Amino acid sequence: MSKLIILLSLCLCLLLFSCHSPVNLQDSVDAQEKNTKSVWDEYQKERREMVDQQIRARGITDNSVLRAMEKVPRHKFIPESHTKVAYVDSPLAIGHNQTISQPFIVAYMTEAAEISKKKKVLEIGTGSGYQAAILGELAKEVYTIEIIPELAEQASNVLDELGYKNVFVKTGNGYLGLPEQAPFDAIVVTAAPDEIPQALIDQLAINGRLIIPVGNTNQEMVVIKKTKRGVTEKRTMQVRFVPMTGKPSK
Repeated sequence: MSKLIILLSLCLCLLLFSCHSPVNLQDSVDAQEKNTKSVWDEYQKERREMVDQQIRARGITDNSVLRAMEKVPRHKFIPESHTKVAYVDSPLAIGHNQTISQPFIVAYMTEAAEISKKKKVLEIGTGSGYQAAILGELAKEVYTIEIIPELAEQASNVLDELGYKNVFVKTGNGYLGLPEQAPFDAIVVTAAPDEIPQALIDQLAINGRLIIPVGNTNQEMVVIKKTKRGVTEKRTMQVRFVPMTGKPSK
């Protein structure tokens, strides 16, 4: 009789386990999904606040630029140690004495470039790849040049991970541009030369725009438009970028 009781007890335990274990497993899956969603929602909230407080409030009005800034996960383009401050209104170090520009400046340069889905864009200074991703949201094709091989590889990996098939990272000297892919409808430069490289002006299409910070200690953002009649230049604001390296010797 005792053996029968033990056997019945074991059967009851197995039955209870079989009834409850799928529910527990599903609860675990639901909890994991909820946790993942809450993290993602947290970043979405930070991006919305970034756009509202840092970008829209300071005069950026192009809806396509605002949507791109709200969509692209800036925290993916910086070291993990900086994730908590990914959406602050500040540049951040990314290694190799380089930085990722503050969100407002990224949005400002993108809006000034007047990019649409039919346009081919060149970026000089890939850095983290964040500006290239924003451009990739708006343009048909983006070619981006980085002089530091390690940064070019890191940026390429992140852009691939996020699915940017229209962004092409090249290792090279930005002063030379990318003549084999010219002309470009827009060129965005994210490091400051002491003077505007002529090669970049030459590689602009007619009605194309070049957005570039220029200067040493005192830098200014310059917006250049190339027309059939020549080149127009407008200096818009004081800025502070890392120096553009690789200037060819004369």
